Amino acid sequence: MTGKTRTLVVAGHGMAGHRLVEELRTLDTAGSWRVVVLAEEPHAAYDRVALSSYLDGRSAADLSLPAPGLTSDPRVSLRLATAAASIDRAARTVTTTAGDTIGYDALVLATGSKPFVPPVPGRDLPGCFTYRTLADLDAIREAAVPGRPGVVVGGGLLGLEAANALRLLGMEPHVVELAPRLMPVQVDAAGGGVLGRRVAQRGLHAHCGVATASVQAGPDGRAAGVSLADGTVLEASVVVFSAGVRPRDELAAPADLDRGERGGFLVDALCRTQDSRIWAIGECAAVSGRCHGLAAPGYRMAESVARQLLGMGGEAFGEPDMSTRLKLLGVEVASFGDAHAGTAGALELSRLDEKRGTYAKVVLGADCRTLLGGILVGDARAYADLLPYVGRPAPSAAHRLLAPAS
Repeated sequence: MTGKTRTLVVAGHGMAGHRLVEELRTLDTAGSWRVVVLAEEPHAAYDRVALSSYLDGRSAADLSLPAPGLTSDPRVSLRLATAAASIDRAARTVTTTAGDTIGYDALVLATGSKPFVPPVPGRDLPGCFTYRTLADLDAIREAAVPGRPGVVVGGGLLGLEAANALRLLGMEPHVVELAPRLMPVQVDAAGGGVLGRRVAQRGLHAHCGVATASVQAGPDGRAAGVSLADGTVLEASVVVFSAGVRPRDELAAPADLDRGERGGFLVDALCRTQDSRIWAIGECAAVSGRCHGLAAPGYRMAESVARQLLGMGGEAFGEPDMSTRLKLLGVEVASFGDAHAGTAGALELSRLDEKRGTYAKVVLGADCRTLLGGILVGDARAYADLLPYVGRPAPSAAHRLLAPAS
């Protein structure tokens, strides 16, 4: 630390980038850093986890994350609709898409991720959309035709969010998922079965275990249907691709920054690139080679880097918390710990209640006592009681969960 005010450039103002800025504002009581934030979207950071609520009555302002004091803080310069275009590591400068050049003492890459669109014929037709930003949802809202079918390609967490968005717009949603069940990352076969039946009762048509072959155009040149690999053709006036994301790491190669094997800026456990003045956080960061797509790991990275910038010693990024609890189309789903029993010797105990439409599974260690993880579908109330015990002896809540319903 020197007494001189230094410049931090944050490339990206998503949820992780914003958490970094807020942590630094809170901890930097001496005002040692001036922060320049390059926000690619015309909006400041917003709650992307709650994106579907934007089509259910909430406004962009309701989802906005910055506190009122951010824009008036003399230590922070927030530049909307301006992204980082290139990095000159030797000169320690960032050139923006607006054409100006900003010098930095430290640079944090928080560029996030972009939707993955499978390379199927017709994917670029008018009427095809991705599901990632407020602008995406504005476009989907404008194209939606109440009462007409719409197809979502991808049956994971984001795919079901997109299907719910179409339902909120009055459309008849279909979901196409290559895996044999919905939400294959979070739930197992039995849980996926319960989830599929529950969402079907709410008007969702799921087509699992089949690939998307092409998007067909109608007489007007717009998307009119989706052909599946098994020969099925689904009518669709709107097609939404929500088949996963890829890290935004386009700045890496021109700046000679290392990338992870599957993309992302390669960083160590402290989120440092091979350049001592450059960090990466959030979905674009390949921590020890692995990217993480949830908000919680990104927040941990942001908090660690903020402390490092202030010489306070950041916490190394260990095993991330990938637990999730959410409600999709009115159905509660929770997954935590070693939900798929990947640990050697793990024991799976489950209870399926067809009448109530619920499924519960706990995973125990080889000692038959240690709680390793679990899955809850239809009723996730036990999630809060079980999560703190992962890695510890299973609590009585686990036993109650598996007991036959009275």
